[in-house]
Amino acid sequence: MKQVMNQALKAKEVEKHRTAVLRLEMDYELATLYEAMAEQNDEKKNRCKQRLERIRQELLRLKGFAAAN
Repeated sequence: MKQVMNQALKAKEVEKHRTAVLRLEMDYELATLYEAMAEQNDEKKNRCKQRLERIRQELLRLKGFAAAN
């Protein structure tokens, strides 16, 4: 039982760390998107939007995982 609790706590810590990393990635991509918009660089804008969508999906998945626990 103790081992299961330890694993659950470790999983929770990993989840918190991953969420923090994703938020940093999101901030960076938003700044990059702003630059792309200022430069009117459509290719760069599309790449940023795709990365932001991936980050959004992972954050939603993590939020769903957290709600289940």
